[in-house]
Amino acid sequence: GVNKAVTQAERDGLLKDAYQIIGWCREAVQLAKRLHQSNDALYNRFGAFRSNLVSLVEPGGGMDLYDGKLRARDGDGKIIFDNVDYNRYWDHITEEVRPWSYMKFPYIRSLGPDDGWYKVGPLARVQNCDHIPTPFAEAERREFVDYGGGQPVQATLAFHWARMIELLFAAEAIKELLQDDDILGNELEVSGERRERGVGVIEAPRGTLIHHYRVDEDGMATRANLIVSTTHNNQAMNESIRQVAMRYLDGRQLTEGLLNHIEVAVRAFDPCLSCATHALGKMPFNLELIDAEGECIDQMVRSSIERRPW
Repeated sequence: GVNKAVTQAERDGLLKDAYQIIGWCREAVQLAKRLHQSNDALYNRFGAFRSNLVSLVEPGGGMDLYDGKLRARDGDGKIIFDNVDYNRYWDHITEEVRPWSYMKFPYIRSLGPDDGWYKVGPLARVQNCDHIPTPFAEAERREFVDYGGGQPVQATLAFHWARMIELLFAAEAIKELLQDDDILGNELEVSGERRERGVGVIEAPRGTLIHHYRVDEDGMATRANLIVSTTHNNQAMNESIRQVAMRYLDGRQLTEGLLNHIEVAVRAFDPCLSCATHALGKMPFNLELIDAEGECIDQMVRSSIERRPW
């Protein structure tokens, strides 16, 4: 439920600004598009890799952020699974633990851990759906898909372009909701049958978010499994870093330029590492160069740009 109803005055005030905000969002899409197309060779190659895509879609195949069924496509755009009830997500998505990471590695069960990892988030959602149910965002989605030439756009930096298309969709959807008089209603809570297990899946800004809980007769949580967006994107971020390192690392020395490029690749996913690892506090960006014998021969830390010779 929600804790406060929207008044007529609040609705009118928000609706008054909605058209200007949609205009700003349209300009933001054009800016991201121009940046990408200004240097196709750079933007299409930087940190790019082939991967599967996972997101929610509505029953008719349209983009939906709050409800729907799970859909997955492979790197060629072909459907892997569709119309999957997320209440049994574990039949199709599972996780692997690796000793060197605090994050788990989700993958599509039928493909296995080596081939089944995937991307979530704006780049996945915009290409996984069949349409976006608002006119301006749908026009931009079509242009984005056409840009891929019949294949999914795999460029890591295209996350930003797709993110702006979703921003436009959200602005248009908000306007439509504000024009619906039901938004002024006072029914704030919905009751239902009490259950010991619950699964909730939405599309958060970063990507698909799975919450799975079990509770006892007193309502106390006895088990919880959370697969947050950054966890879904774990292997995808690693692959993006791999591609950047293959292009910009000389194999002998770490440079600030390399560190900047890696950070650009990681930030395209808008990661929340504390969400994915359940760790508190700040995490410095620590880059180490390991030789064939497993020895650290160079290191850079992004915080104070501390550098240690080895």
